Amino acid sequence: MKRNQTGLTLMSFIVVLAVLGFFAFIGMKLFPMYERGYSVRSALKGIANEAGVADKEPDQIKDELFKRFDVGYVDDSIVSRDKVKVERGDNGLVISVDYEERVPMLYNLDVVGRFDFKQPLNGGSTY
Repeated sequence: MKRNQTGLTLMSFIVVLAVLGFFAFIGMKLFPMYERGYSVRSALKGIANEAGVADKEPDQIKDELFKRFDVGYVDDSIVSRDKVKVERGDNGLVISVDYEERVPMLYNLDVVGRFDFKQPLNGGSTY
């Protein structure tokens, strides 16, 4: 029989739980921000794959994009209409979304995420 017991003491178990809880807290705060970023990117790719989207007016393209944002739970307060630009590039129209999202973390500390997505509207891939 072993004379010494092995394993975690109660204090070390509490410390491990505190560290894991801290990282879980940070993950729960940051995950929605990145999920919205993924929804914006998916909406851009969906617009680019629509037939005849390059022949539409920029305001019509923005309207369709914001309808997709509503389905993807992207709030207008986070991505407003002035953050979306439809411009003519070298190979056709390019739609870009450039925005920042601020998430309160602890007390007076915030996390700021900056997202910049560009998608050509001629069926190409995101660059």
